[in-house]
Amino acid sequence: MRQYLAIASMIFGLAFVPAADAEESGSSLMERGAKLFFEGILKEVEPAVKDLQGLLEDMEPALQDFVQQMGPALADLMDEIEDFSAYHPPEILPNGDIIMRKKTPDELPPTPEDGEAVDL
Repeated sequence: MRQYLAIASMIFGLAFVPAADAEESGSSLMERGAKLFFEGILKEVEPAVKDLQGLLEDMEPALQDFVQQMGPALADLMDEIEDFSAYHPPEILPNGDIIMRKKTPDELPPTPEDGEAVDL
């Protein structure tokens, strides 16, 4: 799946390559070579992109069903858990249970005082 995403992102990035003819615009040899290189890559990647499109079309009904069933449950969970930074990452126990431990006050990051700048 990562291969498909990488290929798709490369194709979308190549969409911004100028489409003008290299000789008409007075491009250098390097620019013409780059254009030919990217055209070759597009031809090689085209079948993979079509496969990815087919995969996404096949997955669409399942994803819509998942969103319809899990959407309300996830909304309820978000209402219950106000701030995920107040919890440790989930742990899977040997018996298969998944737990989320709440951080102690000592483990929580310090909150900025009034008027204090926050680094983003």
